[in-house]
Amino acid sequence: FPKEILDIIDKVGYKEPTPIQRQAIPIGLQNRDIIGIAETGSGKTLAFLIPLLNWIQSLPKIDRLETADQGPYAIILAPTRELAQQIEEETQKFGQPLGIRTVVVVGGLSREEQGFRLRLGCEIVIATPGRLIDVLENRYLVLNQCTYIVLDEADRMIDMGFEPDVQKILEYMPVTNLKPDTEEAEDASKLMANFNTKKKYRQTVMFTATMPPAVERLARTYLRRPATVYIGSVGRPTERTEQIVHIMTENEKRKKLMEILSRGVEPPCIIFVNQKKGADVLAKGLEKLGYNACTLHGGKGQEQREYALASLKNGSKDILVATDVAGRGIDIKDVSLVINYDMAKTIEDYTHRIGRTGRAGKTGCAISFCTKDDSHLFYDLKQIIMASPVSVCPPELMNHADAQHKPGTVVTKKRREEKIFA
Repeated sequence: FPKEILDIIDKVGYKEPTPIQRQAIPIGLQNRDIIGIAETGSGKTLAFLIPLLNWIQSLPKIDRLETADQGPYAIILAPTRELAQQIEEETQKFGQPLGIRTVVVVGGLSREEQGFRLRLGCEIVIATPGRLIDVLENRYLVLNQCTYIVLDEADRMIDMGFEPDVQKILEYMPVTNLKPDTEEAEDASKLMANFNTKKKYRQTVMFTATMPPAVERLARTYLRRPATVYIGSVGRPTERTEQIVHIMTENEKRKKLMEILSRGVEPPCIIFVNQKKGADVLAKGLEKLGYNACTLHGGKGQEQREYALASLKNGSKDILVATDVAGRGIDIKDVSLVINYDMAKTIEDYTHRIGRTGRAGKTGCAISFCTKDDSHLFYDLKQIIMASPVSVCPPELMNHADAQHKPGTVVTKKRREEKIFA
């Protein structure tokens, strides 16, 4: 690394690289495409930022200023505004001292103001797909010299229906800098030949926690001979989180929640619900009982969403009641407890929710309230809890009829007879 980047790493206080950083940074510095699959909270942001900043630093300053109207060198796409802003914070820490300008382009904020900042020129754009297309179509932004693209939380982007948007954005990129889809795309010496010039091959980096078929499809279309980095096991929640499950009726949930909170909980704590209205009602109820609660969901304006996260981070609020908007990628330090007041709809969402605690090497606890409506998850939930070294599967889940086999795989006796007669 150049000395100035090492100085910033030192100043920010990072001592040791995390496993994903050890693997992905050297590959990124060779200008290769990467698919990084790692648990949440493992330091993915820096794994793609450092090779990027390294390359921008290597370009002559004059070049950078003269071609500000040609658009940014890099685009980082994230599924939610909160995540985009979190990446921006991290980028600013490193970019500002180096004179590298970043603009964040997300919904909920004034498009004109974002357009104005883009016109002033910037090296890195961090964006959510919807607003980025808006800005591209209205010509606030061109991508004539963009050669580094990061798709963060790619699986979540596709879950949210952004696949056509991501493809559309990638079509705005210049075709001239595409890597050849041959062995050359794996040959570091060939790739490095044009590395320190603006004509370097396009580099695409994709980070994801799970690999559904749609993500593989994107990867096949846009990545050239990528190196795949697996850290830990795919889609498994962190091993340091104790998972507790209570099976109950809908009416017992509130009483159980009060019982848990009255024992005293180390703040901050996150309570997940499935509906926006449910989040507001629960938070109001908690406020009446004297708890410091705030809410985060898609029905809130951007300022309210930022305020809720900030107040949880600075300690003025202790409890965040949230929908799945806060389920992925959001990094709040030292969350001691996650409560699934409403159980997640899918087992992947459950994994991401409980990944808000036990981050960056710390331990955590996740308590889930399940009703008979969640029985389609019981089998997978039982497997996850049994695989966790710090959790114990409760007998009522262990012996529950729906936890004995994967939904849709069992042939009933009646069905078997029908088959025989047929």
